[in-house]
Amino acid sequence: MGEALVFIPGLMCDARIFMAQLADLSRDHTVIVAPITKGERIEEIASNILDTLPRKFALCGLSMGGIVAMEILRRAPDRITRLALFDTNPLAETPQSASAYEPLIVGARAGRLEQVLLKILGPEHLAPTPHRMAIQTLLQEMAAGLGPEVFIRQVRALQRRRDQQATLRRCKVPTMVLCGDMDTLTPVKRHSFMAELIPDAWLHVVPDAGHLPVLEQPEVVNDTIRDWMRQPFVLK
Repeated sequence: MGEALVFIPGLMCDARIFMAQLADLSRDHTVIVAPITKGERIEEIASNILDTLPRKFALCGLSMGGIVAMEILRRAPDRITRLALFDTNPLAETPQSASAYEPLIVGARAGRLEQVLLKILGPEHLAPTPHRMAIQTLLQEMAAGLGPEVFIRQVRALQRRRDQQATLRRCKVPTMVLCGDMDTLTPVKRHSFMAELIPDAWLHVVPDAGHLPVLEQPEVVNDTIRDWMRQPFVLK
């Protein structure tokens, strides 16, 4: 088996967000999906995950999972053999954007979690593929299983997250930055910016995909992950 590969899911997602990657990549690698359901700060979530992982591992984070992955890189750079950041953001929230989460927390507490999640990630944030509504249904199923308390903890963690630009500048492992070409939540230009921060990072833009290329274009993403996993450990 190759090196262990750790996936970190996005907001209100469980391992099913990576089901296509698990089915394909587990033939060759030990694959782990680390939950982000415990803790009200990104630092706490990252610490909880690190306690459960192998000594060395490849790390791939999607959306909020990418934010957690950057914190893991900041805390334990010597444990990460390679890094992949999908549809994510290295910047801290501004006071204005952090306060915009408050009505969503109120809605979740009032029993309107499904409507709240549609505001955060609705069909318009996915590419207009034939399976867009099936993906949206899966998102709602995962969120319903996790429940409003997890949502509130995760949103609080996002509100308080730190800027990770300096962390990315110090990154010394083979790194892939990936996003969908139709991602309007974390657009391509944000990923170009991230790739420029990281020494020798590889930027891959997935055609006909929005914020969740792992589900929208799984074959393309799986092939790209395999290419990334074949990169040499040491950067020149």
